[in-house]
Amino acid sequence: MLRKSSRAFTIIELLVVVSIIALLVGILLPAIGKAREQAQLTRSQANMKQMGTACATYASEWKDRQVTWVNDNLARYGGLTPVAPSAAFANFQTITGYQHPGMILGYAQGGIWSFTTAGNSAAVYLPLAFNFKFGSFRTPNARAFSQYLNGRFYDQIFYAPKDTSVLSSVEQYFDYADEYVNSTATGGQQKWASYVFSPSAMYSPDVFGYNKTTQKYWTDPWTLSAGFRSPSPSQAQYSDLKSNMIEHHWLQNRKKNCIPQITGGPYDGCQPPFFNGSIESAPVTLFYDGHIGQIGQRDAIDACHRLVVQTGQQNGGTWSLDQPDMSIASYDDLVDGGYYQDYCVDWTSTSYHILTTSGIKGRDILAH
Repeated sequence: MLRKSSRAFTIIELLVVVSIIALLVGILLPAIGKAREQAQLTRSQANMKQMGTACATYASEWKDRQVTWVNDNLARYGGLTPVAPSAAFANFQTITGYQHPGMILGYAQGGIWSFTTAGNSAAVYLPLAFNFKFGSFRTPNARAFSQYLNGRFYDQIFYAPKDTSVLSSVEQYFDYADEYVNSTATGGQQKWASYVFSPSAMYSPDVFGYNKTTQKYWTDPWTLSAGFRSPSPSQAQYSDLKSNMIEHHWLQNRKKNCIPQITGGPYDGCQPPFFNGSIESAPVTLFYDGHIGQIGQRDAIDACHRLVVQTGQQNGGTWSLDQPDMSIASYDDLVDGGYYQDYCVDWTSTSYHILTTSGIKGRDILAH
């Protein structure tokens, strides 16, 4: 009686099958990666769209104003002369008889959490404290604005899905019931949002406008009686070309997760590269006309150089070279200065959105 033999796969057949599977994986993985990247980009655009709605709602409720955390006349309380912010706030209390309204971060554990107006904390209230390269432009999740969204400081809407270093540090606080998570629970540091306002557009346009006396695109806001007055969004002369909010870190086309020169960053030791940190960067942007787009570094650099040529002035580009605390020498120089230009990972060197010439009346790109 003949037996039926069972035929097994040969080594060659197995190798062919494995090769086909490897080929399919090689084809599918990039496609899956691109789909994931697109989904994250779409989500960040959706976050920004909601913030645009919040900006419009805020303006409608506050007589066409932008969000601000300082009194319009703060410079007068500083004596219309360069002064430490804490001294101006102290003068405010002396003259008015009450403390300057605080920057409330949120309610938590039966109390109100906010910054004080004393010492270095006072600089947080200013749109941009130039020597610290920090200010209220970094705090869209403070209560004055977050109440027009989900009402929480640590809410997912304030964090871009590609901002992985930030998310890994902050996502544990998303499920807290309170509006804010106190600094003891967060390791003594606030976890700032992925999105930021344009600080130049939060000052009076005269601050970054052309000063005929000095022939510079900069006037110290402390010397202007209305230097800190919150501009109306309707003052944007190029509403489709001027950024309102932007992704603060280099997220789109990113090649590095952390800046190697910075140790002990605020996000569990990491400081992600900033949005102007690479020629490859193209942050998601909310413009003043309400549309969502992206500003590529190449577009920003091209716009700046074109305006320099048109105006015939080295300092007549799209962002100001004249702000003294940041010490920018030239658009073409890779020098310390501007907005963290010394931490660029390649030759790019820009400060658009942050130091926009003419502030809200200026523009960060020339065309879409």
